[in-house]
Amino acid sequence: MEQTLPPAQRAELLIQAMTLDEKIQQIAMKPVPNTDLPECGFYAGARHVEGIPRLNIPTIRMTNGPIGVGGGDCSPDPQATGVPTELAVAASWDPSASYRWGDIAGSETRSNAHNVFLAPGVNLGRIPNNGRNFEYFGEDPYLAGVMASEQTRGVQRHGVQATAKHFAANEQETQRSTMNTIVDDRTLHELYLLPFEMSIKDAGLAAVMCSYPRINGTFACENRPLLTDVLRDQWGFEGYVMSDRGAPKSTVPAIKAGLDLEFASPRFFTPDTIKPALAAGQITVADLDGMLKPRYATMFRLGQFDHPVIGFTPIDFATHGAAARQLAEQGSVLLKNEGGVLPLDATKLRSVALIGPQTFAGEAKFPATGPGGFIKVNAPYTVTPEEGLRNTLAGLGSHATVTYHNGTDLAGAAALAARSDVAIVMAGDISLEGVDRANLDLPIQDGVDQEALISAVARVNPRTVVVLKNGGPIVMPWLSQVPSVLEAWYPGQEDGNAVANVLFGVVNPSGKLPITFPKAEREAAASTPEQFPGVDIDGTLTATYSEGLRMGYRWYDATNSAAQFPFGFGLSYTSFAISKLVVTPQTADGTEPIRVAFFVENTGKTAGAQVPQVYLGLPSATGEPPKRLVAFEKVWLNPGQKKLVELTIDPAASNHPLSIWDSGRRQWTVTDGEYQVYVGDSSTNIVLSDSITVRTPPGRQP
Repeated sequence: MEQTLPPAQRAELLIQAMTLDEKIQQIAMKPVPNTDLPECGFYAGARHVEGIPRLNIPTIRMTNGPIGVGGGDCSPDPQATGVPTELAVAASWDPSASYRWGDIAGSETRSNAHNVFLAPGVNLGRIPNNGRNFEYFGEDPYLAGVMASEQTRGVQRHGVQATAKHFAANEQETQRSTMNTIVDDRTLHELYLLPFEMSIKDAGLAAVMCSYPRINGTFACENRPLLTDVLRDQWGFEGYVMSDRGAPKSTVPAIKAGLDLEFASPRFFTPDTIKPALAAGQITVADLDGMLKPRYATMFRLGQFDHPVIGFTPIDFATHGAAARQLAEQGSVLLKNEGGVLPLDATKLRSVALIGPQTFAGEAKFPATGPGGFIKVNAPYTVTPEEGLRNTLAGLGSHATVTYHNGTDLAGAAALAARSDVAIVMAGDISLEGVDRANLDLPIQDGVDQEALISAVARVNPRTVVVLKNGGPIVMPWLSQVPSVLEAWYPGQEDGNAVANVLFGVVNPSGKLPITFPKAEREAAASTPEQFPGVDIDGTLTATYSEGLRMGYRWYDATNSAAQFPFGFGLSYTSFAISKLVVTPQTADGTEPIRVAFFVENTGKTAGAQVPQVYLGLPSATGEPPKRLVAFEKVWLNPGQKKLVELTIDPAASNHPLSIWDSGRRQWTVTDGEYQVYVGDSSTNIVLSDSITVRTPPGRQP
């Protein structure tokens, strides 16, 4: 077939050459070890679709995604860079950081002989307890969509497929395989579907993975309104839909709904189920062709037929490791810093106490996914917190000593802290797929009561710094006892260097929270058991999204409630000023772009970065929460430097910034009226505001 033909036409010609048995073989993964490469003949996890040499159809191997390259079709796991989590990348508020993360992942996926990267994860941080929040980009759909789109571009530039998951409304792990999510259509479109839509329209996403739960009564992998009406008809999605492992519940309903590929360990897309359905006329060969065409067209588009993966290639781990360190540094969020404790002055320190459980203070903290956390990244090296502190101190010319205590003996830990110039307590949690956190406290870890440890150290050393390594928000009953708190998330293989560089001011923290930290367990979308984890209705755990659009910071805005730390919040070692807001035009027709311009100035003495955030308040007639994030930019400035920032709010953009979803008309609509434009450095610290009037001419909508 001619290589000059369009991908869709090449796919059609290929399908015409296939036998029925070959077509059936290609709609499910093969539940045996893959043996076409000598390095990949051991793992029986079946993350591959077996190739067909007769037709030059390559074997497609898949590797897990949101924690880096690991858990693929080859065993033992080949080495890959231990990157920070997606939540940490979201905390950078830097789209280029997400692109770099995806660039590393796409490169290493291909170098490790795989074709599909099972990420980005774009479910939202609706509840802080979600065991997989660390795999996602936070609570705001626009921020998640921007970051997911950039990650997708980074992955797919290497001819590797990116797979957005989990489609859709899979915001908890509790009974995820059987639960029912009740969410109204408008909320679904404006919040939980939006990051998927943005990734498809802005980045040419290759694949979507349907999720486990029922959505309004119908399982996601046989939900035609989602898989066909929304994905293909509304959004024009040209990629394919695969299931999560074990998510399909049927053969015919799933195929008719729009599921194209059954993930590992197939039960419903096998010859024993497909052939009887064909014989009974429940499905047709044309249905099978329709399942194959978008995947083959995607493979042609990404060059996976013309430039197949033929083996393993070397990885530049030095370059990727340096990038992993920078990503961890950018994603670190300074939550509290009183009394000028941070940055630590290496020239004035003689002794540093490093205290905390082995998991967080004794070793580099890696994320893990899969039930029980069985999927990890096989990193080429790690930097422990103690090694990182020593490296940074040496680089600054300091001879201060670093002494580590694992915290199992509170008295011993306190004694070490009391005789040290500064005490650094590293604490956290272990979030895992398949289980939600029972509460938002720091758990007992490695035999250490972390809450008690922080309090014991803080009582004897007024220069106590808490470094958090966690997968999502926590409550902090000890917050008033310590002067400084740094949120480091799960930093990856360069943990020690990245955290130490931020603590000592080698790097100025510039991260902002992508998810609200609540004051208490039951707030926002987790206010009632009916919302989370759900209640039993006719034998099925049912979680009702009764908060509607009031999720995350939108709930705090709408109820005038104060969070422990708000969305978008993050401190710096310098200070910034945002001034002179100009919004044009002042009267718009609902289709023309709106220009938002202002100055950002570094008014302190240290180089750093600020993230001005633009929020839009829609007319009261829309029934929207007070504001939504519509634009942001990370601005790097030297001391005294001032920069004009110009951002655009485009009504035609994939995030529909001016629009609301009209469920009756099945379309996005712009409401006439006054729109408030807010600019600030968090969702609660709005420093500038203006308004515009929108009047849409009859018949004109973006």
